[in-house]
Amino acid sequence: MQKNLVAVVTIRKGSQRVKNKNFRYFAGKNLLKHKIEVLKKVKKLDDIIINTDSEEAIETAKDYGVSFERREDYFASAECSNSDFWENIALNTKSKFILFTHCTNPIIKVKTYDDIIKIFEETNNKHDSINTVNEVKEFLYLENKPLNFDPKKAPGSQNLPDVVKLNFAVNILTTELMTKKKSLVGNKPYFYKLNSIEGYDINTEFEFEYAEHLFKKYFNEQK
Repeated sequence: MQKNLVAVVTIRKGSQRVKNKNFRYFAGKNLLKHKIEVLKKVKKLDDIIINTDSEEAIETAKDYGVSFERREDYFASAECSNSDFWENIALNTKSKFILFTHCTNPIIKVKTYDDIIKIFEETNNKHDSINTVNEVKEFLYLENKPLNFDPKKAPGSQNLPDVVKLNFAVNILTTELMTKKKSLVGNKPYFYKLNSIEGYDINTEFEFEYAEHLFKKYFNEQK
């Protein structure tokens, strides 16, 4: 029987920028265990699936009583594009809707997941995906040309255009649309703004260490 909404957490055993980041000691456990514990408190989820090429991740999934999908080598390699990767995830997820989320955003609260799901349910007749973003109030250049301001009439940073960037922390859409578009973003997305703490993403060694500091400081707010 097809499920309605499942969360998919993707884990690759050979993380490149921060070695073994999903399994390293992080505030008492590791990033994968913390994420599973948070997602298990999200009531609208029918299942949690760990999509991985890692035996350690599979053993963790078994220990926590959640599902897993063993990923083929190509889809865990650097040669695989994001588009092909997302299509493969959707094809292997037996659910009407998919909530795609990452361990590397460890400070997202249960309440925030609940709120995102509620908004998607209430607006999916207008929006076909909900995607978390961070606001960007910075002076941007591309190829030595300003993108979002006139240098001769530079505004205060608070008055810059409302530019946002995808952080890929939480995304919900139908598996059918994700397969067709090979993307996490629909044709009419709803952009949900995360604050700088919940939207914090780990891509470097420094960010790993600082995220642990933030997690320890704000963990009780997740309960």
